[in-house]
Amino acid sequence: MQSIKRIAVTGSSGLIGSALVAQLKVNGYQVQKIVRRPTRTTDEVIWDPIKGQIDLGALEGVDAVFHLAGAGVGDKRWSAAYRSEILNSRLLGTTTIANACEQLQTSVFISASAIGYYGETGNRAVTEVDKGGADFLSVVCREWEAAADLASSVRTIKLRTGLVLDPTGGALGRMLPIFKFGFGGKLGSGKQWWSWITLHDQIRAMLFLMNSKIEGAVNLTSPNPVTNQEFTAALARVLHRPAIFPAPAFSLKAVLGGFSSEVLGSKRVIPEVLTDAKFEFDYQHVSNALTALVD
Repeated sequence: MQSIKRIAVTGSSGLIGSALVAQLKVNGYQVQKIVRRPTRTTDEVIWDPIKGQIDLGALEGVDAVFHLAGAGVGDKRWSAAYRSEILNSRLLGTTTIANACEQLQTSVFISASAIGYYGETGNRAVTEVDKGGADFLSVVCREWEAAADLASSVRTIKLRTGLVLDPTGGALGRMLPIFKFGFGGKLGSGKQWWSWITLHDQIRAMLFLMNSKIEGAVNLTSPNPVTNQEFTAALARVLHRPAIFPAPAFSLKAVLGGFSSEVLGSKRVIPEVLTDAKFEFDYQHVSNALTALVD
């Protein structure tokens, strides 16, 4: 297998992307950030995912590409226009990057996806071989992954990422202030499964996969998903605060709109590909993870 030295990253300013770029540099890789605005530094490459344009010349010799860009599913209410933006930002951007990887003949193409692929799973545990769901985000993930497969002659990995835990952003970043003031509690019934992973293990797993021979879909979640009630109780315990103020489902639906389905829905996802490949999580249990992150 070809040694990987030079890596390009889209979505480099996001929670996962910024942590990935920092770790790649620490590990001695040469990193190029693919950006939509005019370039400011020599390590940036411009692209326009909507128009399908990218500076291939600047990427000549790149060994690996991480594609993490896409409109945030929790950033706005899901109007018809924003649903289109969520889908199109993934389809058009991924098509552009996949075609670039095909032309550049990179060693590996690692494209973001999400556990939203599986839809509502209830108490049923699912792995990478299970079928996808039929709701909006399931359809988005299925088409997103199909676009990644356009890099047909390149080893392609599709990262089905779960709830990424880090105090600086994401769901945990939003929940921390509420719980620190003692106003936290379960969301809805609390019986829904949350499949989570620390940002630390997310980055470790991405680098592990890059340097492996693995391809196809990979679940990036801890091997030990928990219910929302277990998660919120663990967070309150670590912060030495009560968790006695549940957020009723109807209020979450009113505030979050369509995105409430992701908060209230149940996805019990198992990372079978990673565990079969002997990847070792530093944080397998949510109590240890939350203690390390926020205590």
